[in-house]
Amino acid sequence: MSEFASPRAVFQRLIDGITARRSDDLPRLYAEDAVVVQPFAQPAARLEGRAALREHFARLEALPLEMAARNVVVHQTPDPEVIIAEYEYAGRNTETGHEFVVPNIVVLRVRNGHIVESRDYHDHSGLARALAGGGAG
Repeated sequence: MSEFASPRAVFQRLIDGITARRSDDLPRLYAEDAVVVQPFAQPAARLEGRAALREHFARLEALPLEMAARNVVVHQTPDPEVIIAEYEYAGRNTETGHEFVVPNIVVLRVRNGHIVESRDYHDHSGLARALAGGGAG
């Protein structure tokens, strides 16, 4: 596996793409049959396949948010395909000016340079508050 295709490198491209709002590039980080589970979403979400992820990431462009990833810690696991990443999105609602911090933990399985599985533990209620104009965290 090349360094460019390592789980750590793919994760970095993922958070860079999200914070830069490159919604067209993000689905390409995933395998065609990737599965993403978001157990803390209300209701819990399961996205299957690159087409579903393309639709999911297309919503980024309409969000009134500026975000940066900070306090990023990536944990290697005994399985070379799997990493656990802890980080925060710190940002601002561009319509209201309210600032927010949303914690995240992601468990990624990357195979052949593509995300094949992801379990995303985001603070969805905090993000909803940020979108509504109130602060989170």
